[in-house]
Amino acid sequence: MITAQAVLYQQHGEPQEVLFTHSFKIDDENLKPDAVVVKTLASPVNPSDINQIQGVYPSKPPKTLDFGTEEPAAPCGNEGLFEVLKVGENVKDFQPGDWVIPSNVNFGTWRTHALGTVSNFIKLPNPAQTQQQNDPAKKGLTVSQAATISVNPPTAYLMLTHYVKLRSGKDWFVQNGGTSAVGKYASQIGKLLGINSISVVRDRDDLDETREKLKQLGATIVISEKENLSREVSADIKSRVKETQGEVKLALNCVGSKSSQGIAKKLNHNGLMLTYGGMSMQPVSIPTSLFIFKNIICAGFWVTELLKNNPELKKKTLAQIVEWYETGKLSDAPTNKIQFNEDAKEELHSLYLRGINDKNGKQLITYNIGVNE
Repeated sequence: MITAQAVLYQQHGEPQEVLFTHSFKIDDENLKPDAVVVKTLASPVNPSDINQIQGVYPSKPPKTLDFGTEEPAAPCGNEGLFEVLKVGENVKDFQPGDWVIPSNVNFGTWRTHALGTVSNFIKLPNPAQTQQQNDPAKKGLTVSQAATISVNPPTAYLMLTHYVKLRSGKDWFVQNGGTSAVGKYASQIGKLLGINSISVVRDRDDLDETREKLKQLGATIVISEKENLSREVSADIKSRVKETQGEVKLALNCVGSKSSQGIAKKLNHNGLMLTYGGMSMQPVSIPTSLFIFKNIICAGFWVTELLKNNPELKKKTLAQIVEWYETGKLSDAPTNKIQFNEDAKEELHSLYLRGINDKNGKQLITYNIGVNE
């Protein structure tokens, strides 16, 4: 028997009020033929995780008695990395030591161990497996990269490749939220694909330093929100686009408000704006004239919905991101690690509350010391 712990909630509400740590048993000696037992290596805190706990996110894990609670409870966490411990007799695709991630959301990654089936997981190459390829150009995935590979990198990659044909060396995309995790991935992936980019960032005192950092990642042009609404700056950008003999075909919006209006105005005729977030908490604001005279299209993007019924697209996307990570072409977002210690007095849910309350970067709770962190 494995004694495991999980962070659960029975009622929706603020995390500090509803989360609790619950211990449960996994019988790893009497496994079903398709069973897979895993231990957690790391799981991050994402905004969507918090929204699920609050009850305001469209996709939520079902409440269940599977954890042995007296009342139905739901597990927390959508993203994370596991190591396979044991498998059932019919399992051929996984073996002990393999790295796996959840194949779908709502699996519950804020836990020490899990019991699932083959269909619950997607395999990623662990560092030893990468090393066995004897390719000097490749290095193994880190725990941080693998644990955070399911949301932000695919969001950026799929928005850039799934909807609009962007010609390498010619065409452009424009995005707000340039310093966000998705924004930084989009700048990098755009450069890898040969696509020019315009990144809009908040007005700030260190604007020049921010511009330089984003350009080093791959952004072609970096402007402030004030410059985003400037006709003079827009005219300069139009000239830059003309020099490449391309068009601004795609806009990526995660802010809303006037910021979305500014990036939409930079689109060429028949351009597409994808909205994947709303950090300003204000409606998307688009002038009527852009629809009538430039025929732009505005649509929403939700990576969960896109990949839910298309597992092959998810595997193909992850394979491309893994390749870029292994060859050092793509840099992951830095994480602040909070180490779980089973012998410490602090309960597991308290570590995640610390992660929720810390707004300085992405928080990652790790469970295994010294594994290619």
